[in-house]
Amino acid sequence: MTTATRKRLEVRTAVPTDVRAILRLIARVYPGMPNYSPATVRGQINNFPDGCFVALYDAKVVGYCATMRVSKGMAFAHHDWEEITANGFGTRHSAAGEWLYGYEMAVDPKLRGLRIGQRLYDERKELAEQLDLHGIVIAGRMPGYLRTKRKVEGPKDYLDKVVQGKIRDQVVSFQLKNQFEPLGVLENYLPEDKQSDGHAAHLVWRNPYVDPDEAPEMRVPRGVESVRLATCQLQARAVQDFDEFIRNIEYFVDVAADYRSDFIIFPELFTLPLLSFETKKLNPMEAIDKLTGYTPRLTKELTRMALEYNINIIGGSHPTRADDGDIQNIAYVALRDGSVHTQEKIHPTPNEAFWWNIKGGDSLDVIQTDCGPIGVLICYDSEFPELARRLVDQGARIIFVPFCTDSRLGYMRVRYCAQARAIENQCYVVMSGNVGNLPNVDNMDIQYAQSAILTPCDLPFARDGIAAESTENVETLTMADVNLADLSWARAEGTVRNLRDRRFDLYHIEWDSNPDHSHAPSGGPVPAGGHNSPGGG
Repeated sequence: MTTATRKRLEVRTAVPTDVRAILRLIARVYPGMPNYSPATVRGQINNFPDGCFVALYDAKVVGYCATMRVSKGMAFAHHDWEEITANGFGTRHSAAGEWLYGYEMAVDPKLRGLRIGQRLYDERKELAEQLDLHGIVIAGRMPGYLRTKRKVEGPKDYLDKVVQGKIRDQVVSFQLKNQFEPLGVLENYLPEDKQSDGHAAHLVWRNPYVDPDEAPEMRVPRGVESVRLATCQLQARAVQDFDEFIRNIEYFVDVAADYRSDFIIFPELFTLPLLSFETKKLNPMEAIDKLTGYTPRLTKELTRMALEYNINIIGGSHPTRADDGDIQNIAYVALRDGSVHTQEKIHPTPNEAFWWNIKGGDSLDVIQTDCGPIGVLICYDSEFPELARRLVDQGARIIFVPFCTDSRLGYMRVRYCAQARAIENQCYVVMSGNVGNLPNVDNMDIQYAQSAILTPCDLPFARDGIAAESTENVETLTMADVNLADLSWARAEGTVRNLRDRRFDLYHIEWDSNPDHSHAPSGGPVPAGGHNSPGGG
């Protein structure tokens, strides 16, 4: 009889559910230093899933490394950490890049004897070989530099002496042993790294299976990663009760599912018809409390439909009084795996703030679905470019925009901004609005909408950047197939490459880490400084 025990140590590609464990690892490896935000690590994994690895020992994450593909020009030019990593998110990954670039490595200091760092580097090398890349470039820390600074003539002299074996550096010496060769010193690469005085050793490992003189032919394959999107342009109509409202919604879910849609989106404030059967006119606060009372039933029904019809439902938005008493405009997203996610509207309009006392939310993150990460920007939020950029940095390729506008002017503000978000982020944007009139219900007196599925403007996409659009002010369901692989092509080889070509040497957006916002992201991506061996790259 043969027996076997379970595997104690393994290395695999990282997945978004590893984020919390990775953050705990980073905190152990870099004590006392600022950690990444969950959004940053989520972006690293989503932007290049094949290039991020975790090591697990007894099912606990004890090692992590992040890698992306970049061009030779980017990898070999002088740069700093913030510039080349897109402030830590890895958004400058290019599917056409001929070099791997390693920008994060963390190994639990209590397990150094298990050669976890070596195992992670072996995974990187194997990936470079599988993809026929020219090699790996890293910026390795030089943690011994500060204590020997007075004995050398500068960081380059220090690196030369380490290469010559006159000085031992716990990180650089490890990299040299790992077949990396020095290219020089990247000065002021990571100012937070005090032990290295902010500098890094620019190192390269060359793939022995690729001819270094061979011109790269890194064309991104125009593969197919098809997703079917449905947007419901919903008629605002009076209903007799909650059950009738749900029947109206389920009708469109059923039709979209019959067409095998992966997603259906409903408009902002799509639940306000639930106020139409009230026997007396409600003031704004009474209306909010009535709507809040329907929230448990609403989420239960959305979940039921998502499961029964095998479709992901973007539940428009629903004004809700939160547990702390604040009134927020919330999108409830029911996925076909049975989970429910929420996204608060970040920017209430002046009208919402005045009449409904709606407060802006304080968190914005992608939602992981079976079709990849998505984002939700409720109406006015689509008019703030930094919000969409945050979602795309985390890996979103589709952004859903439920909206509610009463005039063509208001609609065009949302439409033009949604199209801009698709272009500048090289992603798809799906809009869904209300039509018709609902007298005696505030904010639903008149409606104007032309829902649409918008694309970037480049060769693989629709001629005018519109995959599909509805007829104005008519209740209908509009569908289109989009190819997520076309986004990868556009970001790597498109006529313009807005996402990659940002000037991180000049600007970046850093989210507030105010501890008073208990639900807020934990701040902008701040690289941890005190890397332990092997560290760097």
